[in-house]
Amino acid sequence: MAEPLRIGIAGLGTVGAAVARVLADKAAELTRQCGRDIIVNAVSARDAKRDRGVDLSSAQWFDDPVELAKKADIDVFVELIGGEDGPALACVKAALDAGRHVVTANKALLAKHGVALAETAEKKGVLLNYEAAVAGGIPVIKTMREAMAGNTVNRVFGILNGTCNYILTRMEAEGLSFEECLKDAQRLGYAEADPTFDIEGNDTAHKLAILTSLAFGTKIAAGDIYLEGISNITQADIRAASNLGFRIKLLGVAQRTESGIEQRVHPTMVPTASVIAQVHGVTNAVAIETDILGELLLSGPGAGGNATASAVVGDIADIAKSQPGFQHGPVFGRPAKELKPYRKARMRSHAGGYFIRLTVHDRLGVFAAIARRMADNDISLESIVQHAAESETAQKTVILVTHETTEAAVRKAVESITRDGHLTSKPQVIRIERAG
Repeated sequence: MAEPLRIGIAGLGTVGAAVARVLADKAAELTRQCGRDIIVNAVSARDAKRDRGVDLSSAQWFDDPVELAKKADIDVFVELIGGEDGPALACVKAALDAGRHVVTANKALLAKHGVALAETAEKKGVLLNYEAAVAGGIPVIKTMREAMAGNTVNRVFGILNGTCNYILTRMEAEGLSFEECLKDAQRLGYAEADPTFDIEGNDTAHKLAILTSLAFGTKIAAGDIYLEGISNITQADIRAASNLGFRIKLLGVAQRTESGIEQRVHPTMVPTASVIAQVHGVTNAVAIETDILGELLLSGPGAGGNATASAVVGDIADIAKSQPGFQHGPVFGRPAKELKPYRKARMRSHAGGYFIRLTVHDRLGVFAAIARRMADNDISLESIVQHAAESETAQKTVILVTHETTEAAVRKAVESITRDGHLTSKPQVIRIERAG
C-alpha cells in the first residue's frame, strides 16, 4: 500500500470540524477506495480548547495557518478559513509555493485570486481542488472540468444560493413577507446575522464567476456581473408570478453570445412547470447547456457542514488516488496562462421579456401614459393589467408583461414613468425566462 496521505486543515468551524469527523469516521472506507490511508497530521484554528466533536489530539497544532502551510509535515493543505484576502490568501499561497496540493471551499478567494493561484499550482505541478466552493455537495466542478471533454458550453445557469432559495420558497408556500422569512432563515442558521452577502446576490456572483471561467475558458471576472438581489421581492410579486404561471428564483446565468460572455445574477420568473422551478428550500441546482450533451441538470444540497465536507473529502480522495509524477489537469479546465481575457457581451434583447409591477396614483390618464412610455421605447406588451390596491389609499397596481426587448429599453421606460410623477412606490422589474 502507498504511503499515507498527510492532511493539514486550517479552519475548524462547522465545515472544518465536519471534514475532520468524516475523515475519522470513514477512514477504513476511504483507505479501500483510495489505496492508502488518509490522516490528519496538523490543524489550525483560533481556539485550541474548543470541543469540535472529533479527536484531534494526534494532530500537530498551529496557531498560525501560514506556519502550518509552510512547515507542517503534510502533503495536502485544506483551507476552510474563508475570506478573499488575509490569512486565507496568505496560507494558500504559502502552501502552493511549498509545492503542496491545496483543497479549498473558498469561492470569494477564487473569484478574486483564482487565476493567479492556478498559475502557481500548475507551475509547481500540484492540484488546486475547489469542488466545495460552488453548489456545496453537487459535483459540478468535477463534471465541468473532467467529465465534459469535447463539449462546447453555450450556457450555464442555476440556483446557487440556498439562503435566497429558502426565503423565496417560504414566501410562496406560506404567504410570508421577505422580512419574516429572512428572520426565520437566520434563526435556523441558513442566513448569517448580516445576510447582505447572500440576499444581495454577491455569493451567487462569486460562484457564477468560477463557473463562467470553467465553461468558456475566460479569466474570472466577478466584477463584471450584473447584480441584483431579492430584498425588494414582495408578496405582490410572488402572487403575480403565480397568476401568470411563473415562480420567482434567484438565478445566476452565464452565456456565450456573438459579442462576448454575458453574466448576470437577478430574480427571475421561470415557468412553474420547468425543472428549475421545482428546486425548493436550501437546495441548489446547476444547468449546463452544451452542443454534444444537450442540457444537464445537477441538483442537491448546496450548503451546510455535511454537504460541504462531502465535497472537500471528495477532493482529498482524488489527490490520494493520483499517482506520483502524474501530470495533473489544469485548475480551470485549461492552462491558466491560456485563459482568455473576459469580454463582456453587449446589451441585447431578452427573449423571455420582462415583468414590470408599478404602483401608481389612481387618477385619469395614468394607464394611457404608461402605455405611451412603453411605445416610445419600442417595447411591445404581451399584457397589461390594472388592479385596485388592497388598501383604501388612492392608488392602483399595474402589471405589465413585455415581449422580447432590451434591459436598457425597459429601464429607460420605467425611469420616464417615474419622472412623470405617476408612481407611489419603487417599481419592480423582473426578467422572465421562458424555459429552464
